[in-house]
Amino acid sequence: MNLLAIDTSTEACSAALFVAGEIIERYELAPRRHAELILPMVDSLLNEAGLTFSRLDVLAFGRGPGSFTGLRIAAGIVQGFACGLDLPVVPVSSLAALAQGACRELGAEKILAGLDARMQELYWSMYVTGQDGLVRLTGEETVCKPAQVPLPDGTGWTGIGSAWQVYDNALQARLAGRLAGRHNDYFPRARDVAILGEHSYLQGRAVSVEHAVPVYIRDTVVVTTKG
Repeated sequence: MNLLAIDTSTEACSAALFVAGEIIERYELAPRRHAELILPMVDSLLNEAGLTFSRLDVLAFGRGPGSFTGLRIAAGIVQGFACGLDLPVVPVSSLAALAQGACRELGAEKILAGLDARMQELYWSMYVTGQDGLVRLTGEETVCKPAQVPLPDGTGWTGIGSAWQVYDNALQARLAGRLAGRHNDYFPRARDVAILGEHSYLQGRAVSVEHAVPVYIRDTVVVTTKG
C-alpha cells in the first residue's frame, strides 16, 4: 500500500510517504510557510520513492484541531488530490498524531496531548498506548481553560505539545501528582499521521472526499472586547 500523509495543523509542516511498510518524511518547523512548503515536500517524497501520483492508494491528513488556516490548507490539498485521483481519505486527529509521536519517540504509554488554542485555552485529549504500539483516545477531545482540563486516572502521565509551554504552571497545578514528565517542543508530524492513517484505512475508516474536512472543535476565532 502506498499512503501519502500531510500535516499542517500547527507551526510545523510535514509530509510523509508510507510505502511497503517503510516511512519517509519531510518536516520543517516553519510558521506561516505551509502553503509554500507542503507541495514541494510531496513532490520530493514521490521522487525519492520513485512513485507517481497515480500509484498512490490512499491519502491521510491531520484534520485538527489546530490552526484554522493550517487545517484548511491540508484539507484543501487532500481534497484536490482525492478528487483528481479518485482516492479514499483518512482524517487523523492532530492530537492523536501528537500522542503517537510521544509513544514513538519517548516510549510514553499514558499521554496528555495539548496544543495551544489561543485565547487562554488549549486543545486537550488523553491517550493510552495499546500492545500494538498505537495510541487510543480516552475520553474526548476538548477545548478548555488550563485549569479545567479533565483529570486523568492514576499517575505516570506524560504531557506533550505546545500547551505545556504556554500553560505549564496552570497545568502542573491542575494535574499535581499525576505527571511523570512533560515535553513542550513536540508537534504533530506526518509520519505519525501515516502510522495512524494506515491502521484506520485497514480498519475500514477511510472517507470519501466530501467528508475530508477539518475538525476545529472550537468555532470562535477572535476575542471581542467592549469599549
